[in-house]
Amino acid sequence: MSRFWERASQGFSYLIIIASTVMLGWGLLGFLEYFTGLAPLMPLQNATFPSGTQFVHWLVITLSGGAFLIGYFSRWSYTPVAMVALFASLATLCSVQTFDFMENASRYSDFARECAYYVIISIYLFRSKRMQDHFGRITVANLQEG
Repeated sequence: MSRFWERASQGFSYLIIIASTVMLGWGLLGFLEYFTGLAPLMPLQNATFPSGTQFVHWLVITLSGGAFLIGYFSRWSYTPVAMVALFASLATLCSVQTFDFMENASRYSDFARECAYYVIISIYLFRSKRMQDHFGRITVANLQEG
């Protein structure tokens, strides 16, 4: 692998760590506001979401951020698999929010962009040499043994 691609891969892995940290913090702040009404930075609740949808929203966001960070720093070999499952949950929830509740003009392009991010990150987690070296290779044999 050329030096450029090694640096790009390293940078992308750092971006995922930063994004996961933001997701974890955003989810925890969302839960704080959801349960107490306190919004230390800014209001995070979406008034168009029913209460149950809002709860699931914060739960999946918090789990996604936390799972990647814990999995990454513990080198848990199933982190890529867990992230694909969580990304699928986020995309499903986002589709419900986009098509059933949201009213902003950019909701469809935001939804498409978010799903594209999930696909790009998932491919990177499974296919990049850096992530394979970090987590180990995930193969069908590994999944059957686990």
